[in-house]
Amino acid sequence: MIGAPCMGRIAACCERMSAPDMCNLETITIAPDLAFDTLTAGVPGAPLVLLLHGFAESMHCWRRQAAALADAGYRAVAPSQRGYSPGARPDTGDTANYHIERLMDDAMAIAAACGTGDRRFHLVGHDWGGSIAWALADRYPQRLASLTVLSRPHPNAFNRALQMPDGDQAYRSRHHKAFLEPGAEDLLLADDASQLRTRLAAAGVPQPAIDAHLSVLGNRPAMEAALAWYRARGAIRSPLGPIRVPTLYIWGDADDTVGRVAAEGTEDFIAAPYYFEVLPGVGHFAADQAADRVAELLLQQVRAYPA
Repeated sequence: MIGAPCMGRIAACCERMSAPDMCNLETITIAPDLAFDTLTAGVPGAPLVLLLHGFAESMHCWRRQAAALADAGYRAVAPSQRGYSPGARPDTGDTANYHIERLMDDAMAIAAACGTGDRRFHLVGHDWGGSIAWALADRYPQRLASLTVLSRPHPNAFNRALQMPDGDQAYRSRHHKAFLEPGAEDLLLADDASQLRTRLAAAGVPQPAIDAHLSVLGNRPAMEAALAWYRARGAIRSPLGPIRVPTLYIWGDADDTVGRVAAEGTEDFIAAPYYFEVLPGVGHFAADQAADRVAELLLQQVRAYPA
């Protein structure tokens, strides 16, 4: 059951971001103990586009796309998700706090707090945010005007690729097991998070974006919570039904974590208008690496399927 959307309220943070992207930082509270730091752009009440980040990024990965959506007349809302926001960080020792069901509840309650009521909204997700987006599209197709997912294939396609005898996808996903090891937090944060900095830079993420992400994630409480998502990830492996929401799937062909078999196989699990966009030479973090192209594709998608 969705956690207390009737308590949703938005308290504007006093900090306004730099003029070029016209984004604000706000707090969205959906329950007494769940207050989400959120990047927003556009006029409240405009058609909502909810953007969900993945690991090892933050709400800041959507800055360019949020600004473009606002310029086009939409309300863009990108929360720093459960555990990433200090005000929405339940006990990481209880993995039930980070099950996919709770992450889905958060997204729907945030949408409700933005005043959607029973109106449809547009949903966008990358990586882990993409996993949540697929699950929401499966469960609440009537609530979504459109779905856009970056990098993360449909879970059924991903699971099928993991079982392929060539082992390619299993090898690409080996970091998932590493994140379950004791002390993974310390390893990732060692030497000013040098491992993550190197990983993001090698994937083409600009240095200012790396700094922004690590301003959120580069501390032990946030990293413990982010890794709790992996330690509670079992539910996302459950098969989903065919997606009945107009879907845009964006995949960079240089993504070292998602192979072509899983990406191309996503089409088999869509029962709605579907567009597959391959970004040549782009890696896993497309929203940062190819920000303008992703913004252009997002605008095409939301305009094609009005809320």
